[in-house]
Amino acid sequence: MKIYAISGLGADERVFKFLDLNYKIIPLNWVDNYKNESIESYSKRLAEKIDTEEEFAILGLSFGGLIATEMNKFLNPKTTILISSIETKNELPLIYKVGGKLNFTKLIPDNLLTKSNQFVEFLFGTKKKKLLNNIITESNPIFSKWALNALLTWQNTTRIKNVLKISGSKDKLFPPSKNAIIIEKGTHFMIVDKAQEVSKLINNYFKNI
Repeated sequence: MKIYAISGLGADERVFKFLDLNYKIIPLNWVDNYKNESIESYSKRLAEKIDTEEEFAILGLSFGGLIATEMNKFLNPKTTILISSIETKNELPLIYKVGGKLNFTKLIPDNLLTKSNQFVEFLFGTKKKKLLNNIITESNPIFSKWALNALLTWQNTTRIKNVLKISGSKDKLFPPSKNAIIIEKGTHFMIVDKAQEVSKLINNYFKNI
């Protein structure tokens, strides 16, 4: 079985290299978004990279978890893994919802989305600041702004049947939801900083299904 992995804002396929899973991970690298494209449309285009002829699972990190959730509406993965992410719009912090209604993303300069700073490092909570900085500075500001707007205005209310949600107790971007397994002292970047704990939870989960 293959695990198709989708990264998030401020992340790319490099973060998945820290995981030690019993199955092959295939990163789904971002494709350029169309102007004013819906998250549903984008998810369908990205899903074209998935081989559905054989058993597969989907792993979504942060914003990638929203994409993975949307994919579940038209794909049939064995399971879906959400790391440092959310499953429905009801799990969005209130400040995000307000930002979406105020169209906050239009006020953000493109160059601000490709610069790391102390505040960003605080939000991600990682000690591997160099890796985080490299990933952010190499990101596409046009895509980042689209993805941020898609996050702030997400309307999904459909829950996933077969899901493993892993959240960090100290995640400042997506606080843990009730149906998530909590990693103590885990931050939004715990897929890197606590990769062994995350890997163990995923491997054990697959043993029991």
